[in-house]
Amino acid sequence: MKKDKLGIFESERLYFREFTVDDSELIRELNSDPAVTRYVNDSTISWQPIEVLQRIIIPQYRLYHYGRWAVHLRHNNNFIGWCGLKFRPEHLYVDLGYRYLQKYWGNGYATEAATACLQYGLHNLQLPKIVAMAHLENQASWKVLEKAGMSFKGESMLYDSPVRTYEILA
Repeated sequence: MKKDKLGIFESERLYFREFTVDDSELIRELNSDPAVTRYVNDSTISWQPIEVLQRIIIPQYRLYHYGRWAVHLRHNNNFIGWCGLKFRPEHLYVDLGYRYLQKYWGNGYATEAATACLQYGLHNLQLPKIVAMAHLENQASWKVLEKAGMSFKGESMLYDSPVRTYEILA
């Protein structure tokens, strides 16, 4: 993984950059597709996209030097979704999360992005552990996390939803 002049870092087919307040339409498009948010139990889905950016995503960059990054295809700069790290103070861990526009599903982008974000977090940011959770019915997400090198740790509840928990250690 190398640093890219287009963003924070890049993988073979993708590059990652910080969101700005100008990206609210990208967030709106992503969060308005019920297939994309089917397994997401996140109260911020109902927020205005500008609120999500200003109150959740952008502050993480300043506080922790990481966050949920906009993911783009390198060959044409198309926005495909987001992937990245988020500190969860209520649980005291760093969480890997992602969400992609449905038209980009099934191309291996989720696994490529998750792997790149995990490597960036473990190696560049020196994080000792990263956790991820996937809804119990979201088998596609389990596969992404496993292919990205995360280990299954068990099942639990998160925000009243059953989830599978994964982790990776430095």
